[in-house]
Amino acid sequence: MGEPLSNRTHLDWLEAEAIFILREIAAEAEKPVLLFSGGKDSAVLLQLAQKAFAPGPLPFPLMHVDTGHNYPEVIEFRDRRAAELNAELVVRSVEDSIARGTVVLRSETASRNGAQAVTLLEAIAEFGFDACFGGARRDEEKARAKERIVSFRDEFGQWDPKAQRPELWHLFNTRIHKGENLRVFPISNWTELDVWQYIQREAIDLPSIYYTHSREVVERQGLIVPITPLTPLLDGESSEWRDVRFRTVGDISCTCPVLSTAASVQDIIAETALATITERGATRMDDQTSEASMEHRKKQGYF
Repeated sequence: MGEPLSNRTHLDWLEAEAIFILREIAAEAEKPVLLFSGGKDSAVLLQLAQKAFAPGPLPFPLMHVDTGHNYPEVIEFRDRRAAELNAELVVRSVEDSIARGTVVLRSETASRNGAQAVTLLEAIAEFGFDACFGGARRDEEKARAKERIVSFRDEFGQWDPKAQRPELWHLFNTRIHKGENLRVFPISNWTELDVWQYIQREAIDLPSIYYTHSREVVERQGLIVPITPLTPLLDGESSEWRDVRFRTVGDISCTCPVLSTAASVQDIIAETALATITERGATRMDDQTSEASMEHRKKQGYF
């Protein structure tokens, strides 16, 4: 006898939905791939994929589009988790796209975050991936709130928010022509709080920078900017060492920490429950450029 439905928590329902999506798309797609950056959402997605296909191995590879400007703790975690699972890890670099001339930056230290879209589309074409699982959630940002769970991309990798496929009763239209692909978001309906509660329940390992640590920072335009060779002090600024943690991780050039002394998952859950700004709103410089900055990047192929 299974557990009574009345005893199931909201995490059980979210987990069941995500596992259903993973299995459904893996069965429908010819060559799926799971995007794994080493961040908390992709770590949760990887845990769900393990559960979905246990006791067998993952039926698809992992892939990371590396900007070359990632926090080293996250890259170490990415490689370690892939090795622990004996999973195939495909890494494609924005640096290689720059060398090919398909990515041209304004300067050597310019943010490479938006350029990931080019490298991702090149990797999709190289391997023939037709469905890419990702850890994006609707509560993160307005453009992501518009997306379906299974999001269609045309032969140019572009997303049209006005031409999305209906998903009534969790019936997913996975039909695509050659060159087109799907972006699939199994944890689309989760919140940041759900993610941390699931991390606690499943004892999911994460990069150390998600927890409090001391870092040299400066306050700039309402954000706590880490001082690095890519984000140096500007004229007239003075830095200080503060207790911080990262709510989300990405390219060093655009990802900021928040002030925090949260040293455990339980501490972070308490902080998250009181947060009034989304993690991207509180930490991502690339989302501050305009109201529609994320939507513009997504139309160009960004995840």
